[in-house]
Amino acid sequence: MPEIVPMQSLYSSMQDEKKICSFDIEVISEPTTPLIHPMSRFWMVDSGEGELMLNNRRYPLRPGTLVSVLPWQITDIIEVKSPLRLLILVYYFDNVHEIIKTFYNPGNEPLSVMQAMARQPVIWLSEGDTASVSALFLQIRDEFGMDSSPSPQDKESAAGGLENLYVTNKLIEIVIRFLRAQNDAEEQHTESPSDPSQIFLYLYSHLHQKITLSQLSKIFFMSESAISAYITRTTGLSFFDLLNEMRIGKTINYLLYTDFTLEELAEILGFVDSAHISKVFLARIGMNANAFRNTYQKVGNICHIRDRREFYALVSYIYRHYSEDLHPRAVGEKFHMSPRELNRILLYQVEMGFAEFLSYVRVNRASELLLETDKTILEIALEVGFHSEKTLSRHFLHFRAMTPGKFRQTVELQKPQ
Repeated sequence: MPEIVPMQSLYSSMQDEKKICSFDIEVISEPTTPLIHPMSRFWMVDSGEGELMLNNRRYPLRPGTLVSVLPWQITDIIEVKSPLRLLILVYYFDNVHEIIKTFYNPGNEPLSVMQAMARQPVIWLSEGDTASVSALFLQIRDEFGMDSSPSPQDKESAAGGLENLYVTNKLIEIVIRFLRAQNDAEEQHTESPSDPSQIFLYLYSHLHQKITLSQLSKIFFMSESAISAYITRTTGLSFFDLLNEMRIGKTINYLLYTDFTLEELAEILGFVDSAHISKVFLARIGMNANAFRNTYQKVGNICHIRDRREFYALVSYIYRHYSEDLHPRAVGEKFHMSPRELNRILLYQVEMGFAEFLSYVRVNRASELLLETDKTILEIALEVGFHSEKTLSRHFLHFRAMTPGKFRQTVELQKPQ
């Protein structure tokens, strides 16, 4: 593997920045080199046979294989037995994710779209499902054309501006078909929490937080210097430059598809303030953020969610007060919402309900104490907010697939090599 893995574009289309997605066809006749994808994509294998390395795991590729690559994941086709013909859809994940949760989930069912798609990113469709999903890919192609061969036809004027709406529905149908096929699959894969390739996806999905190397060290059980070295070795960017690159990618999406102010975006995306977001955006894109929005924005308010600052404050409150005796009704009253609304917001923000998210935070803190202190398991259980050693063990088994005692014996912080 080369020392630095090249990155693809921050846009879904190289021809038209404001498109929600783009379609292309690629033929691969020999192994590739690793590539980081800031933009999410689907691959449908139309013909050929080979093997894919996705986040340090091997997957066979054959006709009917549907691959979901989430933002900031790394792909590498390591073997080509016969030339692979891929149908490729590149899309803004956050935008599609919000539409699904906001408009396609009237019953407020728990939807963990990113977690599900990351858990098993490659599925092998039946012959009938292959034909149906391929047809959806080609319908998007017929609407938008091929990104590598742009058509001179002005689709917007011909379709009356409805092409993004049409394509969004097709794209969401592909996501739903992927998740359904995944649920039908017999084998489910679970990534190791210490797999360094997952650091990028974790960063991308937690940009609204004030992320530090110290936090990552405790989550992935690697030293700060090992994480920093891995990021630089893989991307050629420092830790903070990578965070800015990811945040700019999300900023582009929000500028194109929402009407959030720069002050709101700074809070949502983890910038210090609106001046910071303006400075970073201008340096990276070469254009003022508001000027970019005025030039390229196409769909305002498509996914506007009320007062997100309150939503992030809710998540932060649970993070800071995890050791207290928290209950959904009391926390809900603090934020002027019902327990049902509280759970709906948490499912939207962190893809876990109140009880699961609180236990998740407590188990993470317990893991740190198990590795860094000599306290007994009972002392740790009480310190992080559980009422007994048995309760901690039950939740630890759920999130770590081992007991606290075994975790302490078998896991240690990774040292820099």
